Amino acid sequence: MGDPKEFAFRYYEQGADELIYMDVVASLYQRNHLGDLVRHTAENVFIPLTVGGGVRSIEDVASLLRDGADKVAINTAATQDPKLISKISQRFGSQCTVLSIEAKRQHNGKWQAYTDNGREPTGLDVVEWAKRGEELGAGEILLTSIDQEGTRKGFDVELCREVSSRVSVPVILSGGMGECSHLVEASVVGQADAFAVADAIHYGRISLSEMKNAMSDANVNVRPVNES
Repeated sequence: MGDPKEFAFRYYEQGADELIYMDVVASLYQRNHLGDLVRHTAENVFIPLTVGGGVRSIEDVASLLRDGADKVAINTAATQDPKLISKISQRFGSQCTVLSIEAKRQHNGKWQAYTDNGREPTGLDVVEWAKRGEELGAGEILLTSIDQEGTRKGFDVELCREVSSRVSVPVILSGGMGECSHLVEASVVGQADAFAVADAIHYGRISLSEMKNAMSDANVNVRPVNES
């Protein structure tokens, strides 16, 4: 699509509340985290920045925070060593500890957590994993539906509702955004606290102001759009 820094600055100017950088196959290819990108982005973008992908240790988290990240998302490393969540939370605070969960619906109607951009099953039940993540110190859950991602057919509202009803920390829902009504449905019915949107704004199909206005019109509490 282009230079991530340029997209980040554009969305910052358009009124995004936060930005998320995810190297979704960093663990698969054993890549290092996105330090250089974060550092250059933080020079011109002044909203919270969450970064994930290739985060395997306390040292990785410390480095990203020094580079300018406000929050760090972990997925693969957390499934392999859940205590890492507690270590990060205890060292840096739950406010910067985000548990990223890739969820895929199973034949029994429940959801299993996956890693490596939906390639590798973990055997973990998503709802129970989210609950445990909160208990270990995660301050947010970034919840992505593998089934809905890229479909533009709407979020997995049932998934979000199940997770949201079991945790007290904010749930950021991702995967499936196609039109503004999907945001409203997932807010009202799915109890999502926030949304991570990529495709819809990267391709210019829907603007951030259109999304926020639609939710505001539906009496969903959102921050005002930056009109500058």
